[in-house]
Amino acid sequence: MSTSLNEADALLQTRGVSRNLEAWVMGAAFCRTGGTAAFALGDGSLHIAEVAAPEAEWQGIAAHEGSTRALVADCADGYLTGGDDGRLLRTAPDGTGTELGSYGAMKWVENLAAHPAGVRLAAIGRAVHVLDGKGRLLKSLAHPSTVTGVALDGKGKRIVASHYNGASLWYVAAKEDKPRLLEWKGSHIGVAIHPDGTHVVTAMQEASLHGWRLEDGQHMRMSGYPGKTRSMGFTQSGRFLATAGSEAVVLWPFFGGGPMGKAPTELAGGDEALVSRVACHPKHEVVAAGFNDGLVLMVEVTSGKVVPVAAPGRGPISALAWNPSGTHLAFGTEWGFCGVVNLSRQ
Repeated sequence: MSTSLNEADALLQTRGVSRNLEAWVMGAAFCRTGGTAAFALGDGSLHIAEVAAPEAEWQGIAAHEGSTRALVADCADGYLTGGDDGRLLRTAPDGTGTELGSYGAMKWVENLAAHPAGVRLAAIGRAVHVLDGKGRLLKSLAHPSTVTGVALDGKGKRIVASHYNGASLWYVAAKEDKPRLLEWKGSHIGVAIHPDGTHVVTAMQEASLHGWRLEDGQHMRMSGYPGKTRSMGFTQSGRFLATAGSEAVVLWPFFGGGPMGKAPTELAGGDEALVSRVACHPKHEVVAAGFNDGLVLMVEVTSGKVVPVAAPGRGPISALAWNPSGTHLAFGTEWGFCGVVNLSRQ
């Protein structure tokens, strides 16, 4: 895929707003109503942009001492952040902050998840702390080694956590907390669960994926990546798993018996830059992709049509997120460049 710099930057220039915040963007997210977008930075700050007022000043908040390690939309309207100061914070869209947990200065909080049903997860060391919508600690789930990723299923009822030699599957409301262990030797560095709760997939240290079909425990091996997969997600229908780590957006089929025995679809490739982040549209079979040269684009899964969003040259894409209705896309780079693009029909 090739396009001119002017073409690649057209949507950002005509329908977007951007800022250079001068620190590594660790995460991007929209709140549940979509009214604001937030960017978490490596200098410990959190920046909030009003979507309806793109030219307004972005609110900057000193959230953490050291680095802000993780950012997700909270179960209510607002954001959760974790830092290398060992603190879990909730920040309302107006910038008001509330500490939900403090786990010690040497305990990095770098894996978070939340669900509108009122479930919050914070992984610190070997433990996953489960909090309710009021911030109360419900339980702490112990794992055999450091937790490297957490996720909730589509209903917010099951928790999956990746760690060394596999993943653990838990039920939020279980009276007796006994996990189902999904075992596979090696270092697992991230995890995703199918929206319907049928499959779990982990990213491996050796630049491959491993999966389990939960119905019968069938293993799935997905390999061939030139780089590590540090970003992945299921498309809106659950038919495909979109992944980073290659020169194209790699989509594994999760229908018709796949992905076992089926080749993946590769879209929006052709250049030497690797995909560093993917984000699946919440309403349609569309995937946004960010590359390590700074290019941001969208690709329609069924047709393969590619639409550039932002040109390369501003640093590797390190954060990418859709708002809940899929009308706005936010992205950030390792160099501190951030953008929010309005993709709604006008």
